[in-house]
Amino acid sequence: MNEQRNLFLAIALSVLILFGFQWLFPSKPVPQATPIPATQAAGTPPVPQAATEAVAPAAQQAAKAASRADTVGAGRRITIRTDRLHGSINLLGARLDDLTLAGYRETTDPNSPEIVVLSPAGAPHPYYAEFGWVPADPTVKVPGADTQWSSAATELGVGGQAVLSWDNGDGLRFVRTVSVDENYMFRVQQRVENYGTKPLTLHAYALVARTGTPKTEGMYILHEGPLGVFNGTLKELKYDDLKKDGTVREKSTGGWIGITDKYWLTALIPDQKVEATGRFVHQRLDAGDRYQVDFTGAATVVPAGGSIEAAVNLFAGAKQVGLLDAYGEKLGVERFDLAIDFGWFYFLTKPLFYLIKMFHDALGNMGLAIMALTVIIKLIMFPLANKSYVSMSKMKVLQPEIQALQAKFGDDKVRVQQEMMALYKREKVNPVSGCLPMLIQIPVFFALYKVLFVTIEMRHAPFYGWIHDLSAADPTNLFNLFGLIPFDANAILPAFMHIGVWPIIMGITMWLQQKLNPQPADPVQAKMFMFLPFLFTFMLGQFAAGLVIYWAWSNALSILQQWLIMRKAGAKH
Repeated sequence: MNEQRNLFLAIALSVLILFGFQWLFPSKPVPQATPIPATQAAGTPPVPQAATEAVAPAAQQAAKAASRADTVGAGRRITIRTDRLHGSINLLGARLDDLTLAGYRETTDPNSPEIVVLSPAGAPHPYYAEFGWVPADPTVKVPGADTQWSSAATELGVGGQAVLSWDNGDGLRFVRTVSVDENYMFRVQQRVENYGTKPLTLHAYALVARTGTPKTEGMYILHEGPLGVFNGTLKELKYDDLKKDGTVREKSTGGWIGITDKYWLTALIPDQKVEATGRFVHQRLDAGDRYQVDFTGAATVVPAGGSIEAAVNLFAGAKQVGLLDAYGEKLGVERFDLAIDFGWFYFLTKPLFYLIKMFHDALGNMGLAIMALTVIIKLIMFPLANKSYVSMSKMKVLQPEIQALQAKFGDDKVRVQQEMMALYKREKVNPVSGCLPMLIQIPVFFALYKVLFVTIEMRHAPFYGWIHDLSAADPTNLFNLFGLIPFDANAILPAFMHIGVWPIIMGITMWLQQKLNPQPADPVQAKMFMFLPFLFTFMLGQFAAGLVIYWAWSNALSILQQWLIMRKAGAKH
């Protein structure tokens, strides 16, 4: 029975690779970072050394909303209000440092707080975008973080503009025009007017800075942190890697640079036809880590009596697949959709997403869309699965003859194996064909797992009954009788004991499917195979409910198909 033993080992290895990667290879320990020197290279954006952007102590986290609100309300601001964004521009420093998403909440409760994307310095975990100019001559006064800008605008909405200005009193006037579209894209147009007597050289820059290392999923299948596309190539840096490297530079014509969370993104998109220098920067402040991504343009001369302009786009919002694709096409931004970590199976993951979205548009429910996708996958695989199930049905019919061979030759396993192979050949049965549908489904399963895990369209998407978020685990638990016993089992019991209704349904369908399959001749192997549904029930307990529903529904369709084929073949079941 070497073939069956090898098959079992292959399945076990697949399970380990598919589900256990993050446990087998835990995240590396955070290395100690070295501070970046306070000196600034000529022609590069500022990397402030001030400790005012400290991470709030743990005791202050309970007052997070209030302290952020107090910080936002402390200065003069231009209000941002669209159907998708709420926030403001701080006239001190002209930073975009206050932004929340009107269409996304922290929990499935519609009254929970809006998702916070950007926060000002002085609030817990500052996170903001800044724009400006770096002079070739360091004695030239340019606007900075402490510059008080003036503006007649009090509110910024779709179709409007906020014009900010500042005069350095020494021959230079700086004008900044900010606009926002109906989604999450800002455009910042900068102009410098030189009414002095000497030409000056300036570099335009834009940066996104974040203080405090955010909590991440910590999984290898998802990148969270600094990233960008330079000359068509994606570059991703983990927070820990940037702590070790300090500063990483990339020159590029076009492209983009930003910082991504699982569902949210801030990204700078410079002029796609002009070469610029991008940087990833880490800085150790007294009270925490500071991460910065920026783009710096080439040196530009402002002639006496003349002016220069530079423009940059800033995306700050939800990573919606269709929206990123649309921006990439509209602005000519190469590979902007790679802000979503579709992974190695990109060629499969993204089409799967669009197929699910198409079904969702037709059916109105992501769970039903996943089930419809399962039917399509089953139809595509039907010829192979049908051949496999026919072969397995024949093996089921041959079970009495195999048992007779075992009884006849006893402990002579080599002879038993030879006689079984002869029997399979005579009856035209392939003993390993039954595993082919499973092996083919592994990349589909993994791609669907990625879709459920990384796309925001799945976040808080409800199914029916108790499933209010298909991207989260089934919230029910066997060990409090699915809520009949009044205690929160998920909060008390260890994670591996979080077994909800859908994982149990999946386990039952897997067990039923195994009952239809021919049993291994070796009783030890038979017991190990029968243990797999129990093992998978526990392993999938913490996976996204949408994935478990897919697996259970797929099993149910396979059982129906296999039962009909076995009935036609005359196999007992």
